[in-house]
Amino acid sequence: MGTNATSNTPQEFVMRVIGYVRSPYTDPAATPIQPVYTDGCEARVEILPEYEAGLRDLEGFSHIYLIYYFHRAKPAQLTLQPYLEDVEHGVFATRAPHRPNPIGFSVVRLVERQGNALIVEDVDILDGTPLLDIKPFVPRFDYREGVRVGWQEQVAEEAAQTRGRRLHPPEDS
Repeated sequence: MGTNATSNTPQEFVMRVIGYVRSPYTDPAATPIQPVYTDGCEARVEILPEYEAGLRDLEGFSHIYLIYYFHRAKPAQLTLQPYLEDVEHGVFATRAPHRPNPIGFSVVRLVERQGNALIVEDVDILDGTPLLDIKPFVPRFDYREGVRVGWQEQVAEEAAQTRGRRLHPPEDS
């Protein structure tokens, strides 16, 4: 028998919170679903003092990835109805928060650094969200030509704009 490629991979592991996002969004139902729908919403990312040195040289980037824990997400669902459609899809074909590992990411505009805090815009993150990591957005690494976007190609732009700006999920989602 062959060796299982995951036999040495831990089934669970611990991540450390490096800070918290402070945003005006407190109600998931009134939070835009992606940064593109936020109309420039500003927030403060407060990094814990022990991680402040890790912010060095970040000021030179216009955009950053915030990687965070969906601390208020409902239990994982392997199939669900995403906010932009009225039909179900597999969770891994969506950006819905109800995931086996509730990890989110957003590309936000970095406005300025203030010591251990970052002022950012285009935030679609709930207030108090635990931050796991920050990475710089680098077009030479992050841009891809010839991409396909699956079922998203069928979503009308008008519907995406309406549903994306203010989320009003069905009672059971």
